[in-house]
Amino acid sequence: MSVHFKRKLPIPKAIKEQYPMKEACVKAKAEREKQIKAILSGNDDRILMIIGPCSADREDAVLDYVSRLAKVQEKIKDKILIIPRVYTNKPRTVGTGYKGMLHRPNLLGDDDLLEGIIRVRQMHLRVIEETGLTAADEILYPDYYRYFSDLLSYAAVGARSTENQQHRFVASGLDIPVGMKNPTGGSFDVMLNSIAAAQHGYLFMYRGYEVESDGNPYAHGILRGAVRDSGSVAPNYHYEDLLLLYAMYSERDLLENKAVIIDTNHSNSGKKWYEQKRICKDVLTSCKYSKDIKKLVKGFMVESYLEDGNQPIDGGVYGKSVTDPCMGWDYTENFLYELADLL
Repeated sequence: MSVHFKRKLPIPKAIKEQYPMKEACVKAKAEREKQIKAILSGNDDRILMIIGPCSADREDAVLDYVSRLAKVQEKIKDKILIIPRVYTNKPRTVGTGYKGMLHRPNLLGDDDLLEGIIRVRQMHLRVIEETGLTAADEILYPDYYRYFSDLLSYAAVGARSTENQQHRFVASGLDIPVGMKNPTGGSFDVMLNSIAAAQHGYLFMYRGYEVESDGNPYAHGILRGAVRDSGSVAPNYHYEDLLLLYAMYSERDLLENKAVIIDTNHSNSGKKWYEQKRICKDVLTSCKYSKDIKKLVKGFMVESYLEDGNQPIDGGVYGKSVTDPCMGWDYTENFLYELADLL
């Protein structure tokens, strides 16, 4: 047999009981989710800023980064609600290489899923307890989500997963907002299908159970640009793109929460981290020219860490991305204040 069963992992309930969330953090998380949903539904005029490392590769640097974010959040809280990206799974185009802290809890060590689950849960608990912020992560592997379902305030379904039925099923059963990215080919139609799917309820199999979901009214889109057949990138955050998306959204039998987040990195920036600020400003300008675009755009997703750029996995620079290039802290701090001044 080509699949080798190594060991049976503890069920999520057991891990949650072993590493519980404090009651004060439960209440803080509930309040933040109420605010996030209000922004997505148009009942709060602030914007969301989902920001952080491409991959949360080490706990000390992530806590350092989010602690800095928390100080900025206090100063701009009337304009921007920050959701730190604590992304612990890293999708790989061909499947090989570093897959994130969940798979490899020690950056230069061996893969260890049990240790990864524990370390990731401990890191999220520290983020909430020490900063008061609750984080976002990507649902790359749906079976893993239940280990952290009580900790996250936002989830994303990635470009390579948005057409997958299991991801859509799981998204439909989440109590938190879920962003469905456009696929790597860029199709708005596929993304809208994914949103519609996640907003409906289903009967399906999950973690060995027959389950039924209610549908997620806060499922929405994330624009991350596209990759042409030639391999070149095709951004999709421009004025014309957003008007087209609004029109397509309006033609669909979707819930009233018409919302999109603009992912400023990936194919929108060509992974040029320094372009992310310009893209945010470009989109805000579009919002000023069109009330429909302003109604549609609810925020941004930005890749940022402590140091500019990226490095090899064995580079050893504290707080520098080992995956996609990120804007460093000094650039990030100025960017957040500058953006708040434009709102």
